[in-house]
Amino acid sequence: MSPERSEDAWVAAVARRFPRSPRVRVGIGHDTATVAFDGRDVVLKIDTVIDGVDLRLAACGPVLAGRKALAVPVSDLAASGAVPRAAVVSAVLPRDVEFPTFDGLAEGLAAMAAEVGCDVVGGDTSVADGPLVLSVAVVGEPGPHGLVTRGGARAGMTISTTGPLGGSIVGRHLTFRPRLSEAQALLAHHVPAAMMDLSDGIAADLPRLCAASGVGAYVQAAALPVHPDVTRLADGRPAWEHALSDGEDFELLLAHAPLAADVVAALARAGVTLHAVGRTTDRAGVLELEVDGAVRPWPRGGYDHLRRAGG
Repeated sequence: MSPERSEDAWVAAVARRFPRSPRVRVGIGHDTATVAFDGRDVVLKIDTVIDGVDLRLAACGPVLAGRKALAVPVSDLAASGAVPRAAVVSAVLPRDVEFPTFDGLAEGLAAMAAEVGCDVVGGDTSVADGPLVLSVAVVGEPGPHGLVTRGGARAGMTISTTGPLGGSIVGRHLTFRPRLSEAQALLAHHVPAAMMDLSDGIAADLPRLCAASGVGAYVQAAALPVHPDVTRLADGRPAWEHALSDGEDFELLLAHAPLAADVVAALARAGVTLHAVGRTTDRAGVLELEVDGAVRPWPRGGYDHLRRAGG
């Protein structure tokens, strides 16, 4: 029988075809992969942005499109504690594309590369009768404080984010800054037991962290930090619902032990403020959301390409 139509189900089914060799330190199911070459760990990530799905090229322009294409995989490296070093870019261009668009994409890629200290070293260009597609693969290495995965959370830990959530569609999804420095500050103080970036929304991403760690979660809707951008949407949905499900916030989501006051102060000096939204539990796979004092089963929300495709 085929698995349900969702990204997580399909990835889990396909992953069974790829057994891990001894050189694979971290494989499928985490924000990045880590592979050992000659005793040295190399961190790998690839992501794709598509006109009409992840951005609107006619509205945002090629510079922001190129910037986002590199920022998205770098955000995953940040969540793993890795440092980006080099990137290659595959571009599928619309057949009628003009040079200024191509050059603008390069400008945006170059701007983000300079911002995060990553060299763009090559790639591939094709044309097709379809929308712009940019796939960027980034190679990195462990940061000075080591790596972290989605798999280290234990029951009784605090679940936190590094910033407010929701409403990214009004523009923040194009201009966000990968949380590289925040991740390094957190790791320097041994805070995250498990961590990932919030690309699809807590509604979709927290279950992934819990599944990798073998824990459950209890989250309070009132505790979800809401970005001011949510007020610009004015669609009648509760603010907490946007914070839970809108996605493309690219903040860090982490599970950690309670923090001592000196650690909180040190993080604040490094520009990091954690927003506690709930706790992990020993009920593996069971996630609950408290709304106005009533406990609900975890909502099916966040972004899923396969469900949005209409299957």
